[in-house]
Amino acid sequence: MRSAQVQQSQRTGETPSPPPQHRHHHYQSTTPFHSTVSVQKLRRFNSLIFVFRLAAFSFSLTSAVFMLTNSRGSSSPRWYDFDAFRFVFAANAIVTLYSLFEMVASVWEISRGATLFPEVLQVWFDFGHDQVVFAYLLLSADSAGTALARVLKDGMDTCEASNAFCVQADISIALGFAGFLFLGFSSLLSGFRVACFIINGSRFHL
Repeated sequence: MRSAQVQQSQRTGETPSPPPQHRHHHYQSTTPFHSTVSVQKLRRFNSLIFVFRLAAFSFSLTSAVFMLTNSRGSSSPRWYDFDAFRFVFAANAIVTLYSLFEMVASVWEISRGATLFPEVLQVWFDFGHDQVVFAYLLLSADSAGTALARVLKDGMDTCEASNAFCVQADISIALGFAGFLFLGFSSLLSGFRVACFIINGSRFHL
């Protein structure tokens, strides 16, 4: 069939047309859909961590301020006269500074899409300080403050002589427990990041 077409073309003086070729079109997306979704999920996840950091910062700062200002004059007891209350103030002040630093790190990660420290260092730093150090530090301090506040109410005349002092101490301890609660939520999320990093090599399951 092909030879007949060539002979006919030679007789008529026409150039034979080349055989049709099948063309394959390859379409390649420059921005995969799943990567865009993953970036959005990671940003929402980091925003949730920031909210918990902000709550822990606010409650711990308020607790430290309440304890620091808990003095009613020369005849009233002062918070620094009691070891447990000094512990409450110190723990909340430390957590306040730590939460402030973590808020800065969260804003950095949300805005730039990268961790402040190298990723492996950042995930272990967050988890270790959230759960092992500051959460237990704050829980121990507030527990000691609660025990002292109960002793002052039941076995001593301090609260009868200065009820406002005991009330403000109770408020400070309660705010410290609230800060511990949000710090615990942060430690759950930072623990999730560590688990994802160990399993997938990334701080988030993408």
